[in-house]
Amino acid sequence: MKYALLLPPFGDCADARVLAELAQDADQSGWDGFFIWDHVFMNWPDRVVDITVALTAIALATERIRFGTLVTPLPRRRPWKLARETVTLDRLSGGRLTLGVGAGWWRTEYHQLGEETSVKARAEMLDESLEILTGLWRGGTFNFQGNHYAIEDTFFEPTPIQSPRIPIWVAGLWPNKAPMRRAARWDGVYALPSYEQEGDMTPAQVRKMVSYIQEHRVDDTPFDVIQKGETPGDDMDRTVEIIEPYREAGATWWLEVISAQRFGHQGEGPWSMEAIRERILQGPPVLS
Repeated sequence: MKYALLLPPFGDCADARVLAELAQDADQSGWDGFFIWDHVFMNWPDRVVDITVALTAIALATERIRFGTLVTPLPRRRPWKLARETVTLDRLSGGRLTLGVGAGWWRTEYHQLGEETSVKARAEMLDESLEILTGLWRGGTFNFQGNHYAIEDTFFEPTPIQSPRIPIWVAGLWPNKAPMRRAARWDGVYALPSYEQEGDMTPAQVRKMVSYIQEHRVDDTPFDVIQKGETPGDDMDRTVEIIEPYREAGATWWLEVISAQRFGHQGEGPWSMEAIRERILQGPPVLS
């Protein structure tokens, strides 16, 4: 199992330099990944960093750690622009980028920016965008005709360092089956429980989800299962108690969450900048 951090780039973290410094701390403290949310704005807090600029700073500040977004809502991104950004980031970092994608869940953001709000249409846009991204990543001349996007004789170079592609993790709500079938076609799944459920996915849910996805996999290439949660950095026994059931259920990545609900401003609350840095420097969980 690998271990990553997930930070909301809001409030005091709405600063590319700050995120780069935290990612560097994570890189040097043994974490395997460093991921950030992808939003243009939130109703709270009112400070949000630009994701591409922040990822660029993170790429330059780190040497070995994997980094990326969880989750980029593709329906509000131009797929050809995102293709150019992701290839640039992958080459800049020496092949360490992972792209988390989804249809998007923050409806207010879509509505207030005049984006598509239909769930069905966003799902179609997500699938088309994935075809365009991977088509452009292959290099050469690319054509595409869909219901939402069209590309004609577009030449795209350079290509990513990673082969066969930049890893794509697909987000979705369990037990919804369509997002899981979509994830099965790519490189990993980042599943969240339905809105009616309080808390995170349970190990039993993860096990059932993994079984369903495996039934729909078309090849035997590596596939990641990402589980989020929170562990005490100073209590390894409790940490093992929390994580081990998920590993046994099939999770391959543990995503340590710096929770937005507990995200305080500088000097306030449990997640002050000092608390965030302290948790990162404690390092990842250690399971035998």
